[in-house]
Amino acid sequence: MTDAAAGTIGYVIEVFPRLSETFIVTELNAREAQGEELAVFSLRPPDDQRRHAAAETLRAPIEYLPLPRPSPTGRSDVDTATRRDGSDLPTGNAGDRAQAILLAESARRRGVTHLHAHFAGTATTVTRLASLISGIPYSFTAHAVDIFRDSVSMPDIAQKVRDAAFVVTVSDYNRAFLERHVGHAHKIHRVYNGIDLELFVSAPRRLRAHASDDLRLLAVGRLVEKKGFALLIEAVRRVRERGGAVTLDIVGSGEREHELAEQIALSGHSDAIRLLGPLTQDDVAARLHDADVFVAPSIVAADGNADGLPTVLLEAMASGIPCISTDVTGIPEIIRPGETGLLCRGGEVDDLVAAIDTTLSPGFDAASLARNARALIEREFDARRQAATLAALTAPSGAERTSG
Repeated sequence: MTDAAAGTIGYVIEVFPRLSETFIVTELNAREAQGEELAVFSLRPPDDQRRHAAAETLRAPIEYLPLPRPSPTGRSDVDTATRRDGSDLPTGNAGDRAQAILLAESARRRGVTHLHAHFAGTATTVTRLASLISGIPYSFTAHAVDIFRDSVSMPDIAQKVRDAAFVVTVSDYNRAFLERHVGHAHKIHRVYNGIDLELFVSAPRRLRAHASDDLRLLAVGRLVEKKGFALLIEAVRRVRERGGAVTLDIVGSGEREHELAEQIALSGHSDAIRLLGPLTQDDVAARLHDADVFVAPSIVAADGNADGLPTVLLEAMASGIPCISTDVTGIPEIIRPGETGLLCRGGEVDDLVAAIDTTLSPGFDAASLARNARALIEREFDARRQAATLAALTAPSGAERTSG
């Protein structure tokens, strides 16, 4: 257990809670379960009122930081705020500076002794400024879109890493990427996203109850380019055109929803390929239990964006469902060909077709893959393990004592 008297950890998140970011809620609950006191600061309210059940069990207060309006004189605290040492704050976005001032004030009032942001973008920008104002140390977790996109400023990331007490990222691939581009290797720690092993329970299963049944494929994620769903739809079309008995359900929402719906309609297989929209974590867990094979066909998008290590892939592996994925970024750290899953080359439709064909073959050993995958998740991705590592990093001098 962690000494609750050590102070409150303030989490800074751009939007909380968000359906697509289950890993944050899991992390918060795991840290509270080991005795830590938390407070959550959200820069914007959620635009979706649906919440995962896990978000409802969180004890931490959630404060939504407003963007202050200018005073009648046209000036505000943004114009006069300084670092704790009296020097001027860095110039930058006025809204970020305004929220940083509010964050610094509220964090001090709540007894926050450490600030931690998720994603290296706006949330960390505001957190860093609040740290400069208040003197409260900060850290952040870097994921994927916040470091891989071509538009990301590596000098900005380097500055944030330099000023942070420590930095967390979610795969060995990410850690090497950051060390190569921003340096400060001693500050960067790999801490895998944790999974609630009680929510995703592995149960014995066999593919298709009857030989005549369709093989039920499931994919989950935001409907954006990097998820590779367009390639998966094409792969399923090809398999079905050759007589393969497969169906595909895709869970999620996003900017490519209309485009994917049109592709499905044109494929001639809209009876077998469905877009289900976004679902809660409990609903996803139920879908994982009912499906035969999970597919995460991740690719590198045209703008450089890519998955870091998809949380839903970890959840699928924990659920005892055989998984197909690609060799993008950190995914090969968990999908080990022939041991914990089937691995395809990112962006290769032919590979996806071949992997689906493999799962259709009578000799496919789904049980061994699922058993090995579950064992890996239990060893490396238990949320309790993640929480203990983060607590050790957050403790005074912890970042120097703890390695990723």
